[in-house]
Amino acid sequence: MIAAEALAAGLDTPTLCELAGWPRNADARDIRDAFEQALAESGVGLPDRGLARRHALRRMAARLLAGEMAPADLAAEGWWETETESAAEQSFVALIPQCDCCIAYTLGLDQQTWAAQLRKAALALTSSPPIAPGC
Repeated sequence: MIAAEALAAGLDTPTLCELAGWPRNADARDIRDAFEQALAESGVGLPDRGLARRHALRRMAARLLAGEMAPADLAAEGWWETETESAAEQSFVALIPQCDCCIAYTLGLDQQTWAAQLRKAALALTSSPPIAPGC
């Protein structure tokens, strides 16, 4: 979908055209490799991995506030390990459990309080100054 949107926006490279035709269930590593190749062909560089995760963390906080994801959805992909620099990032990441089973184990019946704290930290993160352009 992103490849098709990039083509529609005027970014046109051979690999991007190819990638736009791939099925949703294509191998994630192949998709990433092709996407990086398409970016290189267009002269667009990727941010370093740490900065990219910090951008993604901010977007996840916004999605949480918009109701597009549940608090439990954050307990995936090692988000609790994200290296942070700002106090707002640290507060948000500190509330993310290591896995979804940890939510019930560590929070017990107090999941509503945790969800409220998580939303408060997400609001602080999304309200804080951007860490870099595009975030």
